[in-house]
Amino acid sequence: MKPDLAISLLHQCRHATLATQSQHDPGYPYASAIQYCCDEHHRPVFVASNLAEHSKNLLADPHISLSLLAPGDDAAQSASRMTILGDAECFEAPDALRQRLLRYIPEAEEWLALDFMFFRLRPKRLRLIAGLGRMGWIDQSGWQALPALVPDVESALLEEAQAALPASIRLLGCDYFGADLLEDGRYRRADWEGTSNAPVQIRDRLLQLA
Repeated sequence: MKPDLAISLLHQCRHATLATQSQHDPGYPYASAIQYCCDEHHRPVFVASNLAEHSKNLLADPHISLSLLAPGDDAAQSASRMTILGDAECFEAPDALRQRLLRYIPEAEEWLALDFMFFRLRPKRLRLIAGLGRMGWIDQSGWQALPALVPDVESALLEEAQAALPASIRLLGCDYFGADLLEDGRYRRADWEGTSNAPVQIRDRLLQLA
C-alpha cells in the first residue's frame, strides 16, 4: 500500500478517535476524541490534560490505536479510513513543534498554560482503506522511510510563501507530499501531484496555491 495515500488522509483530518488501554477497567479499550497535528515525520502529535482519563491510560500503557475517517463523508463504510497502531510517548516539545501545533490548534495555547502534556504516536502498523479494492497494511519501516522536512526549513518556506499569497489563504504547514492551509477560514489539505524532491519545489508549489 502506498504511504502517500495514508499521509493524505492523515493531513485531511483534524480530529481522530484515540483508543487507550483502560486502567480502571482492564482489558477494555477506552476511546476518546482528540485534536492533533503531525510532526515532520507525519507522526500524530496531541496534548492532553494530566487529569484526563486517556492521559492516565497513556502513562500507564503506551499501546494505543488511532482511528481516522475522511471528513465530510457520512457513508462511513465506504469512506476512506485508517487505523494506526503504535506507541504513545509523553515528551517535551521543542519550540518549533509547539508553534506548529498552535498554528493548527490555536486554542491549545490556553490548554498549555494549564496541565496539558505533549504526546506523540509512533506508528507500528497502519491499516488503510482508501476505497473498493484499495486497502492494505503499511508497516513501521515504510513510515520511517518517509522524507522529513526540517522544521526550520518549513518555517522559512511558510514565511516566504505567506507573504506572496492573498490574505484569504493562511498556511499552517507543508511537507514533501502537500500543504495544510486555511482558505477563507476553512481547513483543507492540498496534495502535490507526485512527491516534491527539494524545498525549492515545495516553495514553488506553495506559491501556486493562490
